[in-house]
Amino acid sequence: MKKLIIVSSLLLGILLAFTSCNNAKKNKAKRDISALSDEEIVNIATKAYVYGYPLILMDLTWKVGTNVEAPGIRTSSAPANQFGHFREFPDHTMTDVVKPNVDTYYSTVFFDLSKEAFVLSVPATERYYLLPMLDAYTNVFESPGTRTTGTDAEDFLITGPFWEGEAPEGMTQIKSPTSLVWLLGRTQVKSKEDGATVVKTIQDGYKLVPLKSFGKAYTAPKGVVNEEYKSIVPVKTIEAMPINTFFSEMAALLVKNPPFEGDEAIINDMAKIGIVPGKPFSMDGFSDDLTAKLEAIPKAVDKNFKSIVASQDPGTLINGWGKAYQAPNMGNYGTDYNFRALVAYVGLGANLPQDAVYPNTALDGDGNLLDSDSKYVVHFEEDQIPPAKAFWSLTVYNDQNFLAENPINRFALGDRDDLTFNKDGSLDIYVQRDNPGEAKYSNWLPAPAEGNFELTLRLYWPKEEVLNGTWTPVPVQKVQ
Repeated sequence: MKKLIIVSSLLLGILLAFTSCNNAKKNKAKRDISALSDEEIVNIATKAYVYGYPLILMDLTWKVGTNVEAPGIRTSSAPANQFGHFREFPDHTMTDVVKPNVDTYYSTVFFDLSKEAFVLSVPATERYYLLPMLDAYTNVFESPGTRTTGTDAEDFLITGPFWEGEAPEGMTQIKSPTSLVWLLGRTQVKSKEDGATVVKTIQDGYKLVPLKSFGKAYTAPKGVVNEEYKSIVPVKTIEAMPINTFFSEMAALLVKNPPFEGDEAIINDMAKIGIVPGKPFSMDGFSDDLTAKLEAIPKAVDKNFKSIVASQDPGTLINGWGKAYQAPNMGNYGTDYNFRALVAYVGLGANLPQDAVYPNTALDGDGNLLDSDSKYVVHFEEDQIPPAKAFWSLTVYNDQNFLAENPINRFALGDRDDLTFNKDGSLDIYVQRDNPGEAKYSNWLPAPAEGNFELTLRLYWPKEEVLNGTWTPVPVQKVQ
């Protein structure tokens, strides 16, 4: 686990925020840009935007996910520090999180660990589950579940970066490096009936209470609904956010979510242009030309993300699928801020490779964009069928990275489905807009009604051949 940066003069805003938050917000961050050219300022600001992108996106997702009075029935939204559970699979109407999966039920918690610690209790179960915890920068710093902690009942003490104390006997302490934490749990579901019985019981067994209330009667408080948060669609909201607002929000978030050891270089550079923890960012004193260049950064970064996702560079692809899933630092990014931001953009909440990998493609095997006007087949030879210890699935997403609306509400196919295999043990999945006919219906994965789309292959608890690269996803074949 990464160590937090020791507080220095650059991070003085952190101390100010705890002792005199209101005063800090009133004061503009001091900067000395006299030695910097406009090009250098824009370069630093662009790097700072990429560095802070996951932090802002997590905060927006936190605001959406906690903006309710009580846990919902058809959503995993819940007040802060409370479990919310999906009791049904998400569909095309879900836009809170990009690329949701439809082969597990989510159980989520948006923690605020700035004031107290919480006890997470999990039940004994033979069902595959995982409860990965993401810090404010989207690193998975812990992942309790079948693979890591087994299937016995257990109590975990979840603490934030400023908590001091000793874990009670019998509890395993999990130390978060940031105050904002997103637990994005998943429990395997075999069918709708299975979800309503077995999985519901497992989810009800996930308990969360403040440490001070552990072992006592506890009623979770009502949440507070903020009307402004109702209009947030995280990825779209962040793209439309003015750059000065972005940096001010980022500076505020850095207070409760301190940078890591290794981030010193970018923290120092940000301070040179006035991005300091706990203090608002201002472009006062910048020329009109420089201000315009800074204001153009969000769209430029968004355009770059889109170009990378749609990249046809053979060096970044395997049979048309992105190679990012092979990255050993997936879910634990270190100082690879570009990769961290890109993963947040295309699939916020990515797991560690040992827990799950997500090969993704927007291209067919010939390098052309997947288009709903065309028909495709994904053909797995018997020895190419995705090797996973838990389960696998193939999901269609539209060009906004949300589930693709279709007439039969089928968003994914995988090993939990009643698929028809060929006589030789191979498997064909038909990806197209129109029904391919009765003989192929069980293996039909509907494409969107119009436009381009993407496919994501999920392998939970992948086998070693996936992790070492000896297995690779097959190309998507365009057919007549």
